[in-house]
Amino acid sequence: MKRHILPIFFLLLLLPLSACGKSYDYTAHISELRSDIFRAETDEFTVTLSCVSREYPYAADGVACPRSDLVEISLVPAEKADAYEVYFVTETGEQGGEASFRNAFGDYFFSESVTSFPEETVSMRVVWGGETREVTATSVKNDKTLSCTEALDRAIAAEKDRIDRMTDTVFLGEFHVRLLRRDKNYYYVGIVDKDGETLSLLLDSETGEVLARRDTRV
Repeated sequence: MKRHILPIFFLLLLLPLSACGKSYDYTAHISELRSDIFRAETDEFTVTLSCVSREYPYAADGVACPRSDLVEISLVPAEKADAYEVYFVTETGEQGGEASFRNAFGDYFFSESVTSFPEETVSMRVVWGGETREVTATSVKNDKTLSCTEALDRAIAAEKDRIDRMTDTVFLGEFHVRLLRRDKNYYYVGIVDKDGETLSLLLDSETGEVLARRDTRV
């Protein structure tokens, strides 16, 4: 009898260890994702198309809701005109429309839902004052750019103690992950808890190194 009980006893000891070793899927708690940025520049304007997946309704409340995909287009003209229209080509055809001027940013902005995102390049058309220009916008990413998931993994590893405190049987919070383009590429990762406190991290887009961090309360 003892010979049968002993192996079962050791098997029961190993089960909790196996469960503890299972990795947690934090990507299920991403409420906003900017996965790519496409840019084109002429003497007349600079146009940027961003690929965004965002929850609806959007709120930094620590709870991730189902996301929908959309593109956001920002156009900065060399000389301001009365109106601009921006169009982009998808797998299903051309989409776009009139862009709205944003005083806070000094640009013309347009957003629209999509069923798929472009890869590497996207054909765009800009219309204003009887003029039409067709351009090819190119992704700012390169072979060394981390994916959004990899950037999130680096942020979680850097803030392990905080993430552990926010994780019981489930993670009690949400993530915002955004590819940024300034002088070069960066990633922004926001870690939001259910009390509205946000830890903002700026990461190197190629190494995942945390370059800056800031705690804010929403």
